[in-house]
Amino acid sequence: MYYHVDGEVVAAEDATVSVRDRGFQYGDAAFETLRAYGGQVFAWDAHATRLQATCDALGIEHGLSDRDLRGRVHATLAANDLANATIRLTISRGVQDGAFAPADDVDPTVVVVAKELPRGGVDGERVWSEPATVATAAVERVSDDALPAVAKTHNYLNGVLARIDAGDADEAILLDADGRVTGGATSNVFFVDDGTLHTPSLDLPVLPGITRWAVLELADELGVPVETGHYTPRDLRAADELFLTNTTWEVRPVASYDDTTYTTCKVGARLARAFAEEIEQRHY
Repeated sequence: MYYHVDGEVVAAEDATVSVRDRGFQYGDAAFETLRAYGGQVFAWDAHATRLQATCDALGIEHGLSDRDLRGRVHATLAANDLANATIRLTISRGVQDGAFAPADDVDPTVVVVAKELPRGGVDGERVWSEPATVATAAVERVSDDALPAVAKTHNYLNGVLARIDAGDADEAILLDADGRVTGGATSNVFFVDDGTLHTPSLDLPVLPGITRWAVLELADELGVPVETGHYTPRDLRAADELFLTNTTWEVRPVASYDDTTYTTCKVGARLARAFAEEIEQRHY
């Protein structure tokens, strides 16, 4: 394998980052998880916008253009001869000596890592083998006042601790301080009640997922009624179906949530099919 580290493609065994890098020391870094289909990144503009929003939230003025970053991503795919892959693009504040507080000058550390995935689209394969099992985590979602939900940073302890708390479940559902559903540790959550698609609104500490956005767009095109709002675990348990979205899983149905089981995912299946058709048309 080859990785892209600070402007150079290097063999995996030579890919190193300083132990004094602030991304390693403090989680002072932004990242995006991307998906390549047929050699091209899905929804690059949306990912680039969200990456910049994270950097803005952290005050990381890296000075790199979207074109430069995209070029590094594609160089990584080419070096590994990958057409279908998951990609992690990281920008840290870099190595800075001295105080805990960051210095004004930023010399960013930029790393791109890619891993092969199956072909996507209509003729592709899912990366998951079974519908997900989900559990409510006792770990509370960090509030927007503490860390903006838009910020995808290296400090992912909130999600890590939630996954640990969820035990053998595939995903953990996090609630805010008022007991409202915000989403999964690494996913957005959707449920269907009486034919209407629901998902937590972005005025809560909810990560604005790229696949979440795509699914909402597709639901509108298919004429599926959509509501965003504030929901509790009781709403999810009373739903007809439940599913999760993220870049790697795409659309993944939920088989069980805590003690509740679901026997259907008809709306989720329609949206998963529409998503696959969109990928097929755009990338293959």
